[in-house]
Amino acid sequence: MFASALASLGAAIGTNRFVESSPGSFESWERTSFSGQELTLTEGLVASAGMIAAAASVSGRAKIGALASVGAGAVAGYVDDQMEDRFPAKGKGFHGHLGALRQGKLTSGAVKIGVIGLGASAGAATLATEQGALRKLGGWLVRTGLIAGTANFVNLLDLRPGRAIKASAAASVPLALRSNPGSGLAAGVIATGAVCARDDLAGRAMLGDMGANAMGAGLGFALASSPSAALRVGALACVGGLTLLSERVSFSKVIEENPVLSRIDQFGRP
Repeated sequence: MFASALASLGAAIGTNRFVESSPGSFESWERTSFSGQELTLTEGLVASAGMIAAAASVSGRAKIGALASVGAGAVAGYVDDQMEDRFPAKGKGFHGHLGALRQGKLTSGAVKIGVIGLGASAGAATLATEQGALRKLGGWLVRTGLIAGTANFVNLLDLRPGRAIKASAAASVPLALRSNPGSGLAAGVIATGAVCARDDLAGRAMLGDMGANAMGAGLGFALASSPSAALRVGALACVGGLTLLSERVSFSKVIEENPVLSRIDQFGRP
């Protein structure tokens, strides 16, 4: 766990320093936030570097699965962040992207769904512990859904400064304290979040699809590596339910109208 955290810290800090020393090289990464403030998506590079370093420190065959999951999240997020305008159509949410596909139009979001799904399926395959064909299939489906679903859900939270980082880090703490293939990735989420938090909370940078998908895939892999089938199924149900709910309900509005959630959400911002 500590080795993963240190590797993640080193990679994230090093990438952050490189980005800060080369401001003119990342003009295409600049965006306007919900409040009208100029910010950069280069935090996605920082987060991806930290998470890939954490994945590389995982031992055994799970290392391949961790790298596949996190790497797919980062690559898919990059496509959605930087190449959206190159696709013939745009969409919002699963409904929008799948609706465009039904009309024969490909969106960057649809590509992202496919790439993350492939990475998640590869990651899940390295975590199988069940005996028997049906149990193995069921376990693989749950783990695949959990990795891919969490990658997407963390991205859904990246709408306000610090929100995705806080939620990911909070969920990762108990997972990092366990002894399983995913504990290192959970530690990586915490370490990476610590490096990104200052600029994210200040509204100067955001994870974007690239960073949020990479961190989310890492968190999902940590959840999927739990030896408890009940925890895995429960986590998948929670992630799936909240994702479906997000198609109809604004999480930002719910948080703003709840005093406790609003205070947590605002904590650390200027």
